[in-house]
Parts: sequence; C-alpha cells; structure tokens
Amino acid sequence: MTSGNNGASTPEDDDPFGYLYADGQANGAQPPSGGYGYPNSVNRVRAVGQRQYGQPAQQTAAYGQIPQQQGAYGSPNAHYAAPETLPGGGAPTAPVQQPSHTGGGRGGGPNTKGLLIGAIAVVAAVVIGIGVAMMGGDDQKDKASGDNSSAPSSQQSSQPSSSASDSAQAVDLPKIDAKALRLDGGATTASDVKGAKADGGVYVSGFNAVGASVTWTVNGIPKAGSYRLYVRYAIPGVDANATLTVNSKPNTQPLGMKNFTHSPEGDWEKGWQSTWAPVTLAKGTNVLELSCGEGNQCNALLDQLWVR
Repeated sequence: MTSGNNGASTPEDDDPFGYLYADGQANGAQPPSGGYGYPNSVNRVRAVGQRQYGQPAQQTAAYGQIPQQQGAYGSPNAHYAAPETLPGGGAPTAPVQQPSHTGGGRGGGPNTKGLLIGAIAVVAAVVIGIGVAMMGGDDQKDKASGDNSSAPSSQQSSQPSSSASDSAQAVDLPKIDAKALRLDGGATTASDVKGAKADGGVYVSGFNAVGASVTWTVNGIPKAGSYRLYVRYAIPGVDANATLTVNSKPNTQPLGMKNFTHSPEGDWEKGWQSTWAPVTLAKGTNVLELSCGEGNQCNALLDQLWVR
C-alpha cells in the first residue's frame, strides 16, 4: 500500500497526513480544514498571550510600548494582602524592644545600684557639710566667748569674783595680807570669822567706824600705767563701801563692797567675796589707802589686797 492511496476512499480520508508526502500530493491530497489534521477537531487558534487561566484577560501592550505597571515602586499594590490577613496566615509578631543603654542591669532597666550609690554619696556629703558648718559655728562661738571673757564686763569692772581675780593674774605683782597693813583709826585684826585666806585666817576688823583706815605701801610696780586694786572682804549680807586714795589723791568713785554672792543678812562666814577698782600707779613705789569716811558704809572685814 502506498502513501495517500489505501483503497476506495480519497487519500485525505485514508491518511490525514497524506498531504505531507510527495505521492499523496500527486494524488491530490490537501491539508484538512478542521484543525490540527484530526477529523472533527475544533480549531481554537488564538493569538499568543490571549489565553488566560483562572483570571480575567490582561490587555497586552503593543510591540514597542511599555506595559502599564500595577503601581509605582514603593506604593501599595491593590491586589496584595499581608500573609497574616489571609485565612490561616501567621499571627503578627510584636516588635522586639531593644535594651536600654542607660541602665547597667541585666534586664536593660535603670541602674538602680548606681543610683543608690549616688544618692548615698549625696546624703553623706550633705551630712559632712552640716557637721563642718556646726564645728565651725562652735569654733566661732568659742572664739567669741574667749574674746568676751578676756574683756571685763560692766559687772566685772565693779563686781569681780574671788576666783576670777585669783586665776586671771597676768603679772606677778605685789599682794599683801591684812595683818601686814598699817592700821589706823581704830582698825584692828581678828580671826573669829572663818573663811579668811590670809595667813592664820587673820583679817582686819573695826573698819566700820568713821576715820578707820588701812594703808599699803606698794613696791615693785614695773611701769607707770593703769592697774586694778583687788580687795577681798566679808559683809553680813549688806552692801558696804570705802574711800580709796592713791598717792594722796582720792578716787572720784568709792570702792564698792557689794553683796555679789547674795549671802544671807547677818552671816559673815558666807559673805566672803572680792571686788576691784581702777588705779593709776607710778613706776616703783605707790601708797594705797582704804578709809571709812563720812557717808561711807564701812561694815566690812578686810582680808587681802593685791594689784593686777
């Protein structure tokens, strides 16, 4: 059997591909008009790019033209949806918080240990500053009190105590007991009342009469100037005074022998105390006299006299 001729039928019916051979073409075989050379086939010839599967056809750009973009670069795509928004999509993940660099702890939080140390340091500095300020204030107070103690007050100038007069002697100046004084006008010595500091407890008595006096010739004054004459005395709880004469010149103010210790009236033993008066002395020898003159209240016992 030859190609394209297989009996009573026409070559194209006998062999649908007879038109491909030379003897079939000689016998008049033609390509079928149905589609793809198969009997009863359907011709579905389409241009390239027209056939779409499962989605609407897209318009194909002509040759040489730039196809239309779905969207500009970086702009959202209308046909795009995030995976987590689709059914069964993954859950959105929370952003990871970066640890803080300001803290020193393991968890990245604030450095509470460092803050605590800093707070303690500040409190310690404040406490130290307060302590220094208080110490400085005490020093200033001590200095102020020391300055004030060195300067006699108005009461001290007229009402010195025996302890102050005994301990504050700056220069070794003359001092005398009552029994060594020159006594005149009925003044005498006694030792009945306890508490006199003179040797043997001897003191001058009988000074309460007008005209009575005691005289002290002072030797060894180093230089001329202002001094103080201290007198230790006893009174029976009542103020007394006497006239002071320096080198035959009476002082304008009497020597006050007041009841500074507030001793009870009539108690001579509790009435021992001391006082002082300013005097101007010459260098060398000076004569000091205490006397009971008119207008004086001289009811007192005299114990010791000294110059400072």
